[in-house]
Amino acid sequence: MSGPLPDFPGAVGITALRVYPWQAADGLCGGSPHMHLCCTEGYIVIGGAGRVQTLTTDGFAEAPLRPGDVVWFTPGTIHRAVNDGDLCVVALMQNSGLPESGDAVLTLPPQYLTDRETYQRAVSLAGPGGPSPDRARARRDLAIEGFAELRRHSEAGNGEALEAFFAAAVALVRPQLASWRDRWEQGAAAASRRTGQQIEALAAGDHRHLREAAVARIEQPPAATLGMCGHLSPYDPGPHRREARSPEREE
Repeated sequence: MSGPLPDFPGAVGITALRVYPWQAADGLCGGSPHMHLCCTEGYIVIGGAGRVQTLTTDGFAEAPLRPGDVVWFTPGTIHRAVNDGDLCVVALMQNSGLPESGDAVLTLPPQYLTDRETYQRAVSLAGPGGPSPDRARARRDLAIEGFAELRRHSEAGNGEALEAFFAAAVALVRPQLASWRDRWEQGAAAASRRTGQQIEALAAGDHRHLREAAVARIEQPPAATLGMCGHLSPYDPGPHRREARSPEREE
């Protein structure tokens, strides 16, 4: 078909993810701990083995990731993908467009969360030669340092550190919220409204939308993007989405 492809079901985002094999200071391999503020994320494990470590107001937890497993986590869940051997997942992101627009904050130590400029400098992959694995690994290590401190406070029964991280994350993303609302309105909210309109039409005996049926296919793209947790292959349903992509697209 020509022109933009139909939205993915429910206007989700889909990315193939090969989790980083880089070892961190704690001896574990994997990606950068981070949190989404508006988006639920899901992992469908398609290969390898690993774990997802999470931290919420209920405390620290760890779930295995084996082929065929599906794990998902709602906004406010700090999560870290641990690669125990060739871990590959398909990541499903609620509100396609929001993750690319900054709906993710890494668990950097507090001194890097004081303002957007300081935070952006710390997480940027930019360098003289462009984005590099060295920069991705450096910011991953910073995020693990902050995550370890949050976990330590949580396990000691001190919830103030996690609350302080939540507050800092909200302050960092506040300037983006108007654009997030626009993307939500044009994406998930619009998809939901279309379903309501179709139900109303069917109730009235009107089936005209069925004449607009379409089939779409996207081949797996190359893993050319360095994300928070690994090498990314983002699936893109149309040109109207591409302006949202960046070399630092997060999963």
